[in-house]
Amino acid sequence: MLRGIDVSAYQSSSYDIDGLSFVFVKATEGRSYVNPRLAAQTKRARDAGLVVGFYHFLWPGNLTAQAEYFVSKAPDRPGDILAVDWETTSNGTHASNAQKDLFIRKLKDLRPNNQVVLYCNRNFWLTHDTTSYAGDGLWIADYVAAGKPRIKARWRFHQYTDEPLDKNVADFGSKAALRKWAEDA
Repeated sequence: MLRGIDVSAYQSSSYDIDGLSFVFVKATEGRSYVNPRLAAQTKRARDAGLVVGFYHFLWPGNLTAQAEYFVSKAPDRPGDILAVDWETTSNGTHASNAQKDLFIRKLKDLRPNNQVVLYCNRNFWLTHDTTSYAGDGLWIADYVAAGKPRIKARWRFHQYTDEPLDKNVADFGSKAALRKWAEDA
């Protein structure tokens, strides 16, 4: 399996890239937050030749505005992966399943040349999701052995730990296969 990480403003812009094939960089949240390290963290991944993804932390409400905000801030390059981060917000709310589905569809409309994936934890997938709609792929968080999430659904990415940072694996045979999938949106 391929190894990767996801980073946000909490991580350095000079994160360790040794052994990585991909990096997801937090771009935005809601309709007002932009990761202040977005450009530098993206440059680090691109300079290393990694497959790059960007994610948006979804809040309930104003889904079209959030999608437009995300695509206005995330670099627009074919072959990059876009992800929606669907989980509980800092005020204890979360977007509904219908809102999550609508957001993914809006991203697909706004960025047809990018694969769009859903990131959520195992609990959200099993208890909040009712449609099993994950766009072009599921990125599941379940802190167990790498590549062994406890779900029946097909997944593309698995976040298996957050110690000392968010570590992931991708279910592709090679970095070239991941890149081809990302470019074939």
